[in-house]
Amino acid sequence: MVITSEEANEPPEQPSSHWPIRGDPSNPSHQHQQAGSLNPPTIPPPVAGSTPRYVGRSDQLAADSAITDEKTIPNNTTQKDTDSISSSSNSSTCKQGSSQTSTICDFAPNSNNSYACQPSTVAEYLGSDLKNGLCSQDAKDRLVSNGPNRLETSGGVSVVEVLLRQVSNSLTLVLVIAMALSYGTLDFIEGGVITGVIVLNIVVGFVQDFKAEKKMNSLQSLSAPDASVIRDGTIIKIKAQDLVVGDIVRMTVGDVVPADVRLFDGMNFETDEALLTGESLPVAKKPHEIVLGFEDIGTHEMINIAFASSTVTKGRATGIVVATGMGTQVGKIAQLIGNKKEETPRPWYIKAAKKTKHGVWKVLGLYGTPMQVKLAKFALLLFLFAIILAIIVFSANKFDISNDVLIYGICVAVAVIPESLIAVMTITMALGTKTMAKRNVIVRNMQALEAVGGVTNICSDKTGTLTQGKMVAKKAEIPDLGLVSIEDVAKPFDPYSGQVKINDAVIDDKADAVRQHEPLQKFLNAIALCNLAIVSQEASSEVSGKGKEAGVKNGDWKAVGEPTEISLQVLAMRFGNGRDELLDTKRWQILAEHGFDSTIKRMSVVYKDFADGSVTAFMKGAAEVLIPTLNIPEGEKQRLIARAESLASEGLRVLCVASKPLENAGPSDEIEDDTTSSLYSDRKSVEANMDFLGLVGLYDPPRPETAGAVRKSKLAGIKVHMLTGDHVQTAQAIAKEVGILPRNVPSNQSQTIVMSAKDFDNLSDAEVDAMVELPAVIARCSPATKVKMVEALHRRGAFCVMTGDGVNDSPALKRANVGIAMGLAGSDVAKDAADMVLTDDNFASIVSAVEEGRRLFDNMQKFIMHLLISNIAQVVLLLIGLVFRDSRGISVFPLSPLEILWVNMITSSFLAIGLGLEEAQPDVMLRPPVDMKAGVFTWEVITDKMIYGISMGGLCLFAFSCIIYIAGDKHLSYGCNESFTGSCADVYRARATVFATLSFLLLVTAWEVKHFSRSLFNLSPARYGKPPKAFFNAVWHNKTLFWAVIAGFVITFPCVYIPGFNKIVFHHIGITWEWGVVVGATVVYICIIESWKAIKRHFGIWSGALKTWDEEGAESRLEEGQGEACEV
Repeated sequence: MVITSEEANEPPEQPSSHWPIRGDPSNPSHQHQQAGSLNPPTIPPPVAGSTPRYVGRSDQLAADSAITDEKTIPNNTTQKDTDSISSSSNSSTCKQGSSQTSTICDFAPNSNNSYACQPSTVAEYLGSDLKNGLCSQDAKDRLVSNGPNRLETSGGVSVVEVLLRQVSNSLTLVLVIAMALSYGTLDFIEGGVITGVIVLNIVVGFVQDFKAEKKMNSLQSLSAPDASVIRDGTIIKIKAQDLVVGDIVRMTVGDVVPADVRLFDGMNFETDEALLTGESLPVAKKPHEIVLGFEDIGTHEMINIAFASSTVTKGRATGIVVATGMGTQVGKIAQLIGNKKEETPRPWYIKAAKKTKHGVWKVLGLYGTPMQVKLAKFALLLFLFAIILAIIVFSANKFDISNDVLIYGICVAVAVIPESLIAVMTITMALGTKTMAKRNVIVRNMQALEAVGGVTNICSDKTGTLTQGKMVAKKAEIPDLGLVSIEDVAKPFDPYSGQVKINDAVIDDKADAVRQHEPLQKFLNAIALCNLAIVSQEASSEVSGKGKEAGVKNGDWKAVGEPTEISLQVLAMRFGNGRDELLDTKRWQILAEHGFDSTIKRMSVVYKDFADGSVTAFMKGAAEVLIPTLNIPEGEKQRLIARAESLASEGLRVLCVASKPLENAGPSDEIEDDTTSSLYSDRKSVEANMDFLGLVGLYDPPRPETAGAVRKSKLAGIKVHMLTGDHVQTAQAIAKEVGILPRNVPSNQSQTIVMSAKDFDNLSDAEVDAMVELPAVIARCSPATKVKMVEALHRRGAFCVMTGDGVNDSPALKRANVGIAMGLAGSDVAKDAADMVLTDDNFASIVSAVEEGRRLFDNMQKFIMHLLISNIAQVVLLLIGLVFRDSRGISVFPLSPLEILWVNMITSSFLAIGLGLEEAQPDVMLRPPVDMKAGVFTWEVITDKMIYGISMGGLCLFAFSCIIYIAGDKHLSYGCNESFTGSCADVYRARATVFATLSFLLLVTAWEVKHFSRSLFNLSPARYGKPPKAFFNAVWHNKTLFWAVIAGFVITFPCVYIPGFNKIVFHHIGITWEWGVVVGATVVYICIIESWKAIKRHFGIWSGALKTWDEEGAESRLEEGQGEACEV
């Protein structure tokens, strides 16, 4: 709405607020104002409840705020011109500020409302001058007072912190105690081995964690390196970090806006704010307009503000800095990333107790992802259990704690701890990150690797994530021809990508279609010639005749120009009618060009056609603006407007294309520049009463893989939400196209499944929680909206992913359970906040990450269960083994401490790593998400490991008893816990038999836990075939596990037979016929486990639910996208 100069000069209804001038040395509160922004004590808000009112540039505004061409320092001014500029400005005194603001604005201007004030008012309040800028000394004072114009960065990862994290867990604590006791009993071999285990765990964990968690200090990379400012009436170049509030900044095409700037002069100025707001199109700025009467205005409606970190794509502009550093919009977003809730004031003793609790919890490893917390609690339980077992050992020996008893206690404590769990977990996750990298996902935070498997909701940005981030012409309606549609476009810049239809008929010979339809020819000429974009193909020596017309080079297509014009140029090139093709014929010559003007939303050009000597004006622009100006009947205008609205409802950006013949200036060789200028320079007359050529609908198309990825997500029980900065209609159309929105919306969700950010933000938390389902689509999102959505999901117990590429996504990325940023188009701020980064910016890669997360979670269950089965067996063996006493009543351990460490660290570790590399089950993406609260310790896992472990421990006891009491002399000699004597031969052979039995049973267990319910001999008919072939295929399929089993089998024999090594280190000797006991125990163990699995399958216990899936058809179901989504 444009007001007159008289209206502009009317006094305000309320007196203006008078606040001290920022930067005024006389201001006593000067040192207490927030750096980088303007924050008066109280700011009377604009009129609430009204809509935005854009006030045009009146004579008064022009006089007050605009620098006219005569006064403005030209854009091409260089440093050598500054002397003349300085001399002309010497007559002016550098502005130092005044005691009050202008009365034209009825409230004190600041960085949050400068869009609603005249530039002169803003400048006066800031103590600046629109013509001469700040004084150099004043700028220096402000820089000292407010600090540099840069974003605060995190301190990165502390080496000490990462190192302490490796030690801060109960498992390591038990090993440290065992190590100390071993050295205390002068058992240096055992102590040295335990020390090696501790060091190995710490080194492996430290190396992997440090690599994974080393963060990029990248917030500063969004800051422009330098800026062109006016100080003391002179244009100078300064570092962007030296900018201060009140500086006058000049910007042109290609510049990065260095701070938040209130524009007051410019020409065709546009900025790319995609990384800030999510908008896929450049935003046209209007320096001479003022936004009034709007209380809750979004950044996308501040049309006279250029925001820090955005890029200038068109035109030039001059403005005054109103916010710097952390006071800018980007800075506020960066603050949201790391903001901590303010603590309520508490007494010192409560604070001390809280800090103490935090420190203890951190030492015990009780902070982290749900699985990490579960494992930490389990480790703490094992720690307590180890103490209890040690007490049991001491009590069984009547607390007569000799070295033998102490060693037995150490043995039990070591047996209860899965020493290799930390190292295996770290190595498996490191290998998982490599697998992720092959699937285009870089893991920055290893904690998120296991967490992504439990995702229940994905909150995704639209632009560049679900879509390609490039404009494509989708439909064109041409009179006397009909509807031209372009489908299945995979590469927006490639004119050969996709399929062209005219009235639903596929067009193969496009050049022939142009020759046969004159309306199509005129339309294509218009969009090709009224266009400044350049679309070309990179050179390549190869020539293809497949998929493209013969003779076309195979280089990649690239484009330079505005996204809208690029899409139109590609459309023309699809028919062989591009701008280059037309100009190469020497048929067309440009006579005049009227560039795109955001105020009238159109562009026009004038060309001469040498074929017939005619001169034609071509024009394109917004349909709602151009249609009323066309030379057609009123009824036809209404029909075209209705049709344009129909296309817009499909989420398309609709442009109108028109042309008209003009008077010929004469033969081409007689045309002079001034003649041409005089004939065609009047834009109004050139663009008046044009003939309609057609409508064209543009949109940012979905990625080809997006629909399939969304479909797979639904099959996996994952809900996808689109949170975008685009318009509601555009977001809704894309959501339907990719399958986020259902075809039939339930009546009780019709008002909430698609919402604007304003409507969603206005809801209280209680109202949001009362909704049946959270919105599937939220349009016009702000950073706060996305954070609110993530928090609402958390309140519902959801485990959510947030994906995005822009600065605006960063707060939600940080607060989400797993944040995933785009690697190609993503800002450094987003990457810094994310746990994972996609190297191909493909939404489908997120589904791959979820699948890999689920595979990893399943495998972690397998190897954790395998490790704990060994511990349970050892505890059963040693506790019951307390009854084996020598002549002095001292318990003789059936398994020595170093045998336990060897089995836990060597045999089990490599088997566990092999299990960590198991392939995903065919139904992994046809199951509901993993319950992260339950973690890996489900009732099935707990029951299985107890049955497996007790069976294994019982068979080891049988082996020991068999050697001592059946084949031996039933006598346990004294001192067999410390050294070998002739009388200890039976004990040492029995230990060797137990060691071999335990090792072989663990090797078999590694294959048995590949599936918790299917038989080892018939694991997966679809993948491995039918028995007996299925067994051999199954064990060979995972080659890492296969060779780990073979290595475990082979290495057992040297441990048993190497002279000296077996007696001194392991406290056992070689065996002969005892191998029959080992083999017999192994066969019995397999029978027990297979019987238990058969019982589970028969009665449908736990894993029996999986029988409802057709495993043979699982992979084909995923490919075809059939089936219903899982219930979460």
